[in-house]
Amino acid sequence: MLDIINVLECFAPVFSARVWQNALILLIGAILCRKERTVAAILRVMGLGNDPHFTNYHRVLSKARWSGLQAAKILLGLLVALVPVNWPFIIGVDDTIERRKGKKIKDKGCYRDPVRSTQKHVIHCFGLKWLSMMLIVPVPWSQRCWGLPFLTVLTPSEKADAQENRRHKTTVDWTIQMIKQVSRWMVDRSIILIGDGSFACIRLAHTCIQLGKVTLISRLRLDARLFDFPGSEVPGKRGPKPQKGMRLTKLKDLVDDPDQDWQEAHVKWYGGVTKNIRFLTGVCLWHTPGQKPVLIRWVLVVDPDGKCDPEAFFSTDTQLTPIQIVEYFVLRWGVEVTFQESRRHLGVETQRQWTDKAVARSTPALMGLFSIVCLMALRLISAGKDLVPQTTAWYQKQDVTFSDVLAFVRRYIWASKYVKSTHDTGYVLFPVQKWEAILDLLATAA
Repeated sequence: MLDIINVLECFAPVFSARVWQNALILLIGAILCRKERTVAAILRVMGLGNDPHFTNYHRVLSKARWSGLQAAKILLGLLVALVPVNWPFIIGVDDTIERRKGKKIKDKGCYRDPVRSTQKHVIHCFGLKWLSMMLIVPVPWSQRCWGLPFLTVLTPSEKADAQENRRHKTTVDWTIQMIKQVSRWMVDRSIILIGDGSFACIRLAHTCIQLGKVTLISRLRLDARLFDFPGSEVPGKRGPKPQKGMRLTKLKDLVDDPDQDWQEAHVKWYGGVTKNIRFLTGVCLWHTPGQKPVLIRWVLVVDPDGKCDPEAFFSTDTQLTPIQIVEYFVLRWGVEVTFQESRRHLGVETQRQWTDKAVARSTPALMGLFSIVCLMALRLISAGKDLVPQTTAWYQKQDVTFSDVLAFVRRYIWASKYVKSTHDTGYVLFPVQKWEAILDLLATAA
């Protein structure tokens, strides 16, 4: 149990001594819980269902004074140690919808449900939009890179901001604010920020360039406005200097042009496979009306087999090679996997807090718990414990998933809590009180 506590104790300075004791129980209980992550469910699994002071645990989220931003900084500091020496500092950013309804959920909005919607049929739902930044790193138990969340913020809907008389911030506004904060934390690190097409914004690109050490990589529209560099200035001509030259051919018009200098290469693709692609690349100015042009390297990718639609990507660092840009963007898929695993195994969307402060704290805490569980597993592995995938006779898998990591940590916690005495006879002795607690946990309806 010492390896588990050592990871959690890093967050003790965020809380007062009294609040920390209750927060520690909530953190361990959230790991041990299955399905719902309500405070009541956590107290039951921790054997505190009859504690008369149960409201103290609710107040950790609803009233206690502690900074989630400070906790995010500590968590990022712990995750930085996982980045190999020869691995770039890659941060994935994306938003997700937590389906929530109710009159007391003030910051909710009506959004497109990305999980249930298809290209032909769009489904909308009421919920909360969360924007999360994750450190993308290789882990020793998997062949793919994992996205480990460290900073998650609530982005209220435009209608909710209008009702509360607040200035509305778009997803890009929040991203700019977050990457500025992270760059202040990581003063000696060069950062690669990866986002999907919704983060392909010139304003965000300019912010990354102004920070000096942040590179933005994202998807580029095939009809993006790309321009050549401005020509030499005419001597004696009055007025402002031109910021861009002639407009270049749209990328979508280059897809079927055989006269272009197409190149072929093998890249690391989704699912850990190697894929053969054909690509074009170039350096030019990307412009949107009302914005100053930004210098980018674009990469147009075509699947020779015709199984995938043509795609375009860009980087604000023109020194990156086309292969690096494509492979870095592919790593963004780890963010989507983390969102899915957090819903399935950490109970995101099952919490029932209603106060504004508790709502704003519970989901970021559960997202951060994903990374904390991985840190715990790494401590246990370094201590000599074996992490192997859970298999059955009808389901054999080779790669370790988050469910295996969570079960690995849970098993260690349960063993530390209950298994105290073993004998050569192969039997384990339990005190009657602990045996009754185990029976209660097994008998409780899921």
